[in-house]
Amino acid sequence: MSGWLTRNIPKIVVAPSLAAVLFFVYGFIVWTGYVSLTRSRIMPRYDFDGFGQYVKLFRTPRWDVAMENLFVFGLLFIAVSIALGLLLAVLLDQRIRAEGAIRTIYLYPMALSFIVTGTAWKWILNPGLGIESVVRSWGWESFSFDWLVDPEMAIYTVVIAGVWQASGFVMALFLAGLRSVDQEVIKAAMVDGINLPRIYVSIVIPSLSPVFLSAVIVLAHLAIKSFDLVIALTGGGPGYATDLPATYMYAMAFSRGDLGQAAASATVMMMTVAAIIVPYLYSELRPRHD
Repeated sequence: MSGWLTRNIPKIVVAPSLAAVLFFVYGFIVWTGYVSLTRSRIMPRYDFDGFGQYVKLFRTPRWDVAMENLFVFGLLFIAVSIALGLLLAVLLDQRIRAEGAIRTIYLYPMALSFIVTGTAWKWILNPGLGIESVVRSWGWESFSFDWLVDPEMAIYTVVIAGVWQASGFVMALFLAGLRSVDQEVIKAAMVDGINLPRIYVSIVIPSLSPVFLSAVIVLAHLAIKSFDLVIALTGGGPGYATDLPATYMYAMAFSRGDLGQAAASATVMMMTVAAIIVPYLYSELRPRHD
C-alpha cells in the first residue's frame, strides 16, 4: 500500500487542481459555446437555435464599433509598446549608471492593475482636473486636450494608458534578449568600422525576432481581453465610443440581459485569441529537425 501511495502521490496531489481546471475553465468554455447557439436572455435556455446569435451579433452596430476599436487599439497598443520598449531597452543596454533604479521605474507600471492605471489616467486626462487644467493655469488659456470626452479621440486615451503600462514589460523582454547577444559579434563589427546605430539596426535587432514574436503574442492577448482598463478610464463611453469586445460582452450579460449575445461575443473573442495563440504554440512546441 505504501509503495502504491509513493508512486501515485503526485497524481493525487495534482488531481483536485486538474479537476477544477477541467470544470471551471474548459467546462465553462463548452457551456458558453453552447449557450451562444440558443435564444438565452436573462437566464440560460438550452433550446438549440443554430447561429442566430452570431448573425445578430455581426449585424449590431455596437459590435462593429467594438471590433473597429479593437483593431485601432490593438494595432497602436502593440506597435507603440514594442517601439517604445525596444528604444528603452537599447538605451539601458549601454550600461548606464543607475540602470537598476531606472529599470525598476520603467517596470513599475506593470506591477499595477489595469483598474489602477485606468483610474490614474482618468484623472490625468480629465479636462477639468488634469493636463488641460494644469496647462491653462500656467497662462495658456487656449490649450485644449479633451480626448477623454471626445467620441472620435477617446479610444486613443485607452492606447496612451495601455502603452504606459505595457512598455516597461516589453522593455524587460528586449533587454533580456539584448543581453543574450554574442558580444564578440558586436566587437568584430566595431573593429570593421561599423557605427553602433548600424550595428543595432543590421545585426542586433534582427536577431531578436523570437522576442518580437513573444511580445506581439502577449500584447495581442492583452488587447483582445482588455476590459478593466476601459471600464476604469472611459466606462466604454462617451456613449459606446470606446467599447471593446470585452466591454460589449459585459454589457450584454449584465446590463442588457442578453446572455446569448454575451456568449456569442465571448466565443468570438476566444476564437480570436486561439487564432493567435495556437500557431505560436505550434511553432514553439513542434519537434525541430536538424
